[in-house]
Amino acid sequence: MYNKQDLSIFNKFDFEFKPVGVKFLMTKPVGIHKSEKKLAFCEMLKEAQDSEDAFYTTADNHECKAGPILLGMEEGDPIFERGQVGAKLGVYEDPRANRKLYINMNRFEKGSVKYVVFAPLDKINFDPDLFIVTANAEQAEIILRAYTYRTGAAWNAKGSIVIGCQFLYMYPYVSGEVNMMVTGLHHGMKARKLFPEGRLFLSIPFNVLPEIVENLKTIDWHPPQYSWGKEAHLKRMKEIVEEVQKEL
Repeated sequence: MYNKQDLSIFNKFDFEFKPVGVKFLMTKPVGIHKSEKKLAFCEMLKEAQDSEDAFYTTADNHECKAGPILLGMEEGDPIFERGQVGAKLGVYEDPRANRKLYINMNRFEKGSVKYVVFAPLDKINFDPDLFIVTANAEQAEIILRAYTYRTGAAWNAKGSIVIGCQFLYMYPYVSGEVNMMVTGLHHGMKARKLFPEGRLFLSIPFNVLPEIVENLKTIDWHPPQYSWGKEAHLKRMKEIVEEVQKEL
């Protein structure tokens, strides 16, 4: 599953919940046990956070239809994709509103993924396709600043009331950009009471993870201007402008 990256810098954050590495595979992973539980796709993240070891799941581990459909393990379900369920739950006014979500849904090609590996930070011995962090605002700000530090890339905060797992897993993988979600805003996770409200998921795809790791080694995690207060901050901003004007 490719070479392991050094992700130990994330231990410095002392997160409330362990970061989790996720890997999508066609071939059966070696040296990793199969989960015996039936869980929703979103719930597998929580299971990995609480786990002492890595595990993998297949189609038969999913209790919610969304996961296997998103992963290309199963065909779509017409009842769901016609928007019937969300409308009857009262999440959407009518089926047409719910149906739009399925029309625009990110999903893997049929048969392209058979196994999904989940591992807490200290048990990641592979190069993850996604690295998912559950953070408070201060921790998230540091990581997002590391993401944009060298490239100026903007992060996304994209989600939906139902099938939040699409934006937790599929969207960042497909887009190649960090996606941020807020716990408590997504129907299935909230109904299952998986996470306390107001935490931030940062779903980091493989193509930008090395950049973030390297930038975390470079940036000031706690810039002094964050503690100066308004007047001192404005004074320093004015000084910088005057310095630059002299150089012009």
